[in-house]
Amino acid sequence: MALEPTVVQRDEQPYVAITSTVPMQELGEVLPPLIPEVIDWVEQAGLRPAGPPFWKYNVIDMATALEVEVGVPVDRAAEGDGRVRPGVLPGGHYVLAHHVGHPDTLEAATGELLDWAQDRGLSWDVTEVDGEERWTARLEEYLNGPDDQPDMDKWETNLVFRLAQ
Repeated sequence: MALEPTVVQRDEQPYVAITSTVPMQELGEVLPPLIPEVIDWVEQAGLRPAGPPFWKYNVIDMATALEVEVGVPVDRAAEGDGRVRPGVLPGGHYVLAHHVGHPDTLEAATGELLDWAQDRGLSWDVTEVDGEERWTARLEEYLNGPDDQPDMDKWETNLVFRLAQ
């Protein structure tokens, strides 16, 4: 596997985010413009980013829509304002896989990661309710993008999924 996943321990991490409910086919149109909006909010609030921006998949229902938070980890707990809401990523064991490639290849990389974990008997921190997967922490962390890497085939993303504790 090209991803070479590893299990890592992560501490609790405050963050701020904008939540959207979006059909799968509209993710690439609706969510990317929210990253600069959240980053601008963080700067205006006097906070500092404590890591890369991310998409946090809260609810996955491939038949209808996904609930996704576009967020930024911050250096301390924050109050929300308008569309931007605070949250805390839970501490615990996560599987981390570094992906380099076009964003269109992330779905296949995620499938590889899910298979890798299943082959090792690892369980995700996810529950199923009425056909929907509800994840505690399933992140795509965006390490670069169009502002600093024009070649989309060189974009770097961390897939960071929380394991059942």
